[in-house]
Amino acid sequence: MATISDATPSEETWSGLLARRAEDAGQSSLYGPLLAAASAPDGCFVLGRLAQSLDGRIATGSGASFWISGPGDVLHTHRLRALFDAIVVGAATVRADDPLLTTRLCPGPSPVRVVLDAGRRLGADRRVFGPDGPPTLLLCAEDATGPERLGAAEIVRLPRAAAGEALPPAAILAALAARGLRRVFVEGGGVTVSRFLAAGALDRLHVTVAPLLLGAGIPGFTLPCPERPADGMKLRWALHRLGEDLLFDIPLHRARPPACR
Repeated sequence: MATISDATPSEETWSGLLARRAEDAGQSSLYGPLLAAASAPDGCFVLGRLAQSLDGRIATGSGASFWISGPGDVLHTHRLRALFDAIVVGAATVRADDPLLTTRLCPGPSPVRVVLDAGRRLGADRRVFGPDGPPTLLLCAEDATGPERLGAAEIVRLPRAAAGEALPPAAILAALAARGLRRVFVEGGGVTVSRFLAAGALDRLHVTVAPLLLGAGIPGFTLPCPERPADGMKLRWALHRLGEDLLFDIPLHRARPPACR
């Protein structure tokens, strides 16, 4: 039976983690591994993150997601932001939630905000594009029309993926690494995290499960379905308690689901 640890660090431990962001601090079983040196050829360390209901939903059918998880998990998300150079979200998350993507709830620096919007469908009225807060990058497709800034955000143009509208995770990470942003936190939503997972672009995955049943809604993961359960992606994890929620800490080491290979 798996051991469930308390994920709440003391103030002293958290201060030590912040002071050693570039090293493997080793002071916390949950946060310490996130500070390990990158081992992938692109030089990036990438964490994917989702919070979902017990039946695997990250939002209702209307897109409402506040709040599926509890305050302990929200604080955990802000702490993750403080440990990374860049936070990546998809356009659908910005459209639905209008987040600030800062570390308002804990000590620590706010990361560079990175919004993926291949077709440039978002308007400048979103809070993440405002003049306050950390810098924002809007990553779009090379053929997307529009000016070189959206509000206060800088525009970065990338080639589209071979199939479909999405931007390739490898190109996203290369663009961020070129700007010195090598510790990358992919916060959501489900489609964005799933694309990074399918591409083998995640070093680690944090999935919080709340004691909540929605019955229907937006799924956490959208991946090709294997023919048999035995052909699914086998995982190992450690469990951590975040108040009433459970956090699954999953090392991936850039592995891809078998159906995506």
